[in-house]
Parts: sequence; C-alpha cells; structure tokens
Amino acid sequence: MTDMARGMVIIGAGECGGRAALTLRDLGYDGPVTLVGDEPHLPYERPPLSKDAMVSDAPEIKAIASDEMLTEKSIRHIHSVQAVAIDRAAHAVRLSDGALLPYDKLLLATGSAPRKLPMPGLGERCVYLRTFADALAIRAHLGAGSRIAVIGGGFIGLELAASARKLGAAVTVIEAQPRILMRGVPAEIAEIIHQAHVAEGVDIVCGQGIASIADDGKEVRIGLAGGREISADLAVIGIGAVPVTGLAAEAGLAIDNGISVDAELRSSDPDIFAAGDCCSFPLTVYGGRRVRLEAWRNAQEQGALAARNMLGAGEAHAAVPWFWSDQYSLSLQIAGLSDEGKSSVRRDLGDGAFILFHLAEDGRLVAASGIGPGNAVARDIRLAEMLIGKRARPTREALGSPDIKLKSLLAA
Repeated sequence: MTDMARGMVIIGAGECGGRAALTLRDLGYDGPVTLVGDEPHLPYERPPLSKDAMVSDAPEIKAIASDEMLTEKSIRHIHSVQAVAIDRAAHAVRLSDGALLPYDKLLLATGSAPRKLPMPGLGERCVYLRTFADALAIRAHLGAGSRIAVIGGGFIGLELAASARKLGAAVTVIEAQPRILMRGVPAEIAEIIHQAHVAEGVDIVCGQGIASIADDGKEVRIGLAGGREISADLAVIGIGAVPVTGLAAEAGLAIDNGISVDAELRSSDPDIFAAGDCCSFPLTVYGGRRVRLEAWRNAQEQGALAARNMLGAGEAHAAVPWFWSDQYSLSLQIAGLSDEGKSSVRRDLGDGAFILFHLAEDGRLVAASGIGPGNAVARDIRLAEMLIGKRARPTREALGSPDIKLKSLLAA
C-alpha cells in the first residue's frame, strides 16, 4: 500500500479532530482523511453543554460540520468506535470493531476525561459532564424543586450551577479550596463571580473537603469535613480533567502531563501528532514553558496547526492562551497565563467592567484578566492578547488609564 493510499487518520472526533480534518481539505490535501470518534454524533462543540444544552427547550449538538459537508469534502467519519492500539512499525491503528486503519500521518486528538472523585459511595446519581449524552442526563434532573449539588468550583461546575438556577433548581456548590476558580483566575475576579452566584441564590461552600458520600439511588447525601450534610437529587462532579493518553502510552509515546509534543505538535514518533486537551506542549510566548490547555480555542487552533504540520509546514505553535466563561450576565475572559505575573494593574472600563493586567518582573505584559456584563471586556482583552504576543512592556500608567487606548500601545 502506498503512503498516498494510507492518508491521514485522526483519532478523536471533537472540536480539535474535526477542525484538523476540515483544515487538511482546505489546504488542498487530496489523499484519504479518516476521522474516528467514540460518540454517535457528528463532531460538535463542548462549551454549550454546560450552558445552552442545559437551558434550551430542545437541546441539540452544535455540530462543527454537517454530514453533507463531510461527504462533500470526502472526509470519512467513523463513529461509535474506539481506537484500541497503534502499531507504529506497520503505521496502522486497530479499532474496537476489529478494523485496521493504515496511516501516513496520525493525529491523536483524544481530549480529556473528567477527573474521578476517588471515594466510595458514588452511585447513579453522582455524575460527570463530558458528552452531549451526559448533558441530557443531567438536564433531566434540573427544574423547579430539584436539589443539585455541584462538587467543584471551576468553570464547568459554576456554569452548570448558573444554568440549574435559571431552571429553578436549588443549587449548592462545594469547593475544597479556599475559594472558587483557584486555577488561573485572580481572586478579585473570582470574588465577583462568587457574589453573582450568591445573589442568584446559589449556596457556595468553600474550604470544606468531602468526608463521605451516600447515594441510595433516590438521593445523594454528602457529608462535609466540617460536619454539615447536604442532600441532593443529583451530584454533578466537576473537579478537573485528565488527558486521555492510554492509547499513546501503550504505543510507547512520551507522556508528560499529556502526550508530550514539540512546538510543531509532533510526538516522540515523527509520524504521530497530538493536539488539544490530550497533549502538553512548549509555549513559545513563555520561553518554552510546557503546558496542557483545556480550552475551546486552543483545541480549534491546534487542530488547524497540526493539520498544517502533518502536511510539512514546519510551523511552531505561537498562540497566546485564551479562556472565557459566561455566567448569568457576566462574561469572564483571560488572555495569557496569569500565574506568570508578579504584579497587576487595574483598568476600569465602566459599568462594573474591569481588566487586571499581569506583569512579569521585567515589566513585560504576560496576561490580562477581564470581567464585565456582556462583551464589555472582549475588545480590550483581544488587544491585550496581541500585546502579550508581541512581548510588549507598556508602562503601568498607560495600562491603568482608561483614557489611553490599548490600540495606541500596540502601535507603539
């Protein structure tokens, strides 16, 4: 079999894998493209699962591409199967249905899976949110009079809490850390989100570990370390995610907080790439610091970058990380990694919206965290992202003054 007939195989039919397949065709690649996913759906976006899919009257997947588009672009989509082994020597992937897929280049876009709560007592009313099927199962429990416990005060848990409140459920959020959003969100902004949830009637309990869980199939009783017991009709566990690396590890690929890839997203095997939530990679803008990002835009960007590099572009990852979360009327946006900063400067934008600019010791702008109603911070965060990418060193005075346009700093 020739390399041309082998073509490109992508394992993981989510945001990242779907974007990679489409990009290969957009770049003019005309060999076989095969996209393998373990869900029955078309490639779809996950961010709506904790938001729109929870509150809309008729939830549906937000597909990245239709069946017609995949057919038109000659992208073969194999769904409802898993890749179970990679034979690197033979350049082939074995699927759970016994099929063997030969490849020229292989992309692993296997994503991440919810981190499991390592406790006895979890039953069918203790659930995780990762797939559209998970979202539908959770949604069936949301409504006036239902009691929902959310374990974990990160983005997913808080977005879910906001959706559950919109539908009239009583919601308790349990966070073992001293505050919500400990990872990557400044305390000043986390406090505003905390207060928004309290104002909407969410009970947030921080700094309390879980001592016990009892799920009898009718309700979940959660015993906290401080002695309080919380009863709920459903407990949704959102305590982070772990990269899906089993397939790569069994094939002998290097693993380092995910599938370890270089700046071009190439794994320790030159013909195997990895992208999205499942991989760790060096971030150029932070001197090659190795990170793993669980973010919608990163999955999009890396899917496209992997496709370009599978075709020999030799292009290094140069994007600045970007995250966002919508809760009630508030939108939180972060460009860069705020933990790279040693000090911060606040810029008020009016209507309660503001941005914290995070600076390194040498004065370089390394991150910007903003919050406000609607799209109040979107434009300035985008400009900050460009400044971060340029390794700019604006003065603290310029960053803090709403009278000085960020666009002028970019021009300078």
